[in-house]
Amino acid sequence: MSDIDAAHSHVFLGAGHAEAERRTWAVIALCTVMMLVEIVGGAMFGSIALIADGLHMSTHAGALLLAALAYRYARTHATDPRFAFGTGKFGDLAGYTSAIVLALIAALIAYEAVRRFIAPVPIHFRAALPIAALGLVVNLVSAWLLVGGEHHHHHGSGHDHAHAEAPRLVATSAGALRFDVFEDGVPPVFRLRGPGLDPDGVAAETERPDGSRQWFTFVPAPGDDGLVSRETIPEPHEFAVRLRMTGPDGPIESRHVFQEHDHAAHRDNNMRAAVVHVMADAAVSVMVIAGLGAAAAFGWRWMDPLAGLVGAGAIVSWSYALIRDTGAILLDMTPDARLEAAIRALVSAEGDGVADLHLWRLGPGHLGAILAVTTAGLHDARHYHARLAQFPMLSHVTIEVRPAV
Repeated sequence: MSDIDAAHSHVFLGAGHAEAERRTWAVIALCTVMMLVEIVGGAMFGSIALIADGLHMSTHAGALLLAALAYRYARTHATDPRFAFGTGKFGDLAGYTSAIVLALIAALIAYEAVRRFIAPVPIHFRAALPIAALGLVVNLVSAWLLVGGEHHHHHGSGHDHAHAEAPRLVATSAGALRFDVFEDGVPPVFRLRGPGLDPDGVAAETERPDGSRQWFTFVPAPGDDGLVSRETIPEPHEFAVRLRMTGPDGPIESRHVFQEHDHAAHRDNNMRAAVVHVMADAAVSVMVIAGLGAAAAFGWRWMDPLAGLVGAGAIVSWSYALIRDTGAILLDMTPDARLEAAIRALVSAEGDGVADLHLWRLGPGHLGAILAVTTAGLHDARHYHARLAQFPMLSHVTIEVRPAV
């Protein structure tokens, strides 16, 4: 029996899509103004270096224009039925294209650096240094504009989490209970909220992938907000939990899976590509300033092309990482191995089997899944949809239930 829900949305854009688009257009405006100032100023004052830097800034603005247009196209066509799984991957396609452009730019920088090693050219330090410094300032401002709206939450342990999961629901005759990991400004603990809770009748046992187990007991939470565990939860937060309690109608036991998410699944690769373009340009500016400074102070003219080679190497490294990550998404590689393992564990916890499982990325923070379950029980697809609802990243789920042979 298969279950395909035709009523759900196919809009799989990142949570900050509109804001990221606005920030990208703002940086394009800044780069365009800077480009015009340098070209016009160079023509007025006869500075070839200024004109050259202005033309370089035009390539920079062009790369950002690609990112902005990708944001706009993905947004305006988000509900177009011709895109079977939405337009969330447009940013990854733009990021992949930008990464290839970055690699080509690095190759051109390396070629020019080698050529200058072989045939050095005169350097006008007084004109070149201020231009390089101005370019660095513009790139730093651009980077600040691009990432200024992004918020990253870090815990005191220094470990970045993605526990923005829906609480696990436990059905009782008195009403639904909500079970989750709570760590908002406090050491991580289990939290249980709902009617009819008695801390003396509640306990939880975790089982980690290595087989280790730990028991947790519960006490009333401050502010009369349900119960919390006495014991804090050690890192990493990846385990299965057996929650046991005494309810109005007798003992209740439920099993839940918690996992650490792969943060790459949330990453906006279109914004990442724009930031990499800006930071690559900033890195080259730093290398140029260092090379020109050493050449001017000590007469080491070879430092200028050497700085160019170092900058090209940094750009190639960033470009390769971007091509690798966006290419994997475009080819539908499994985006989160931990989530895949958690889904298998959740299904097998009830004695069922996973005949087939496919995970792929639909857009930043959105994953698609196709799951085939073999079971000897009477559960239908709705049961497994309800179980998988604890993983909010699963935005498009198709489930097939097969009777066990």
